[in-house]
Amino acid sequence: MGVQKNTTMSTREEANAPRHYLLLTFAIVIGMVGVYLRFAGDARGWNIASNIILVIGIIVALKAVFTIMK
Repeated sequence: MGVQKNTTMSTREEANAPRHYLLLTFAIVIGMVGVYLRFAGDARGWNIASNIILVIGIIVALKAVFTIMK
């Protein structure tokens, strides 16, 4: 019984680690930059760059979320 409680507490502590939330914050900032660049100009290069940056932000955010859920 005591081992299971200890494992549960360490899992919660791991899920609540500040590094996960720093990674999420970083991903949100990357996504916001991508959205801002999408509206900054109507050139084809800006659209491609903004889409790439936005996809990178989404990938980083999903990585952080799945790491927290693990």
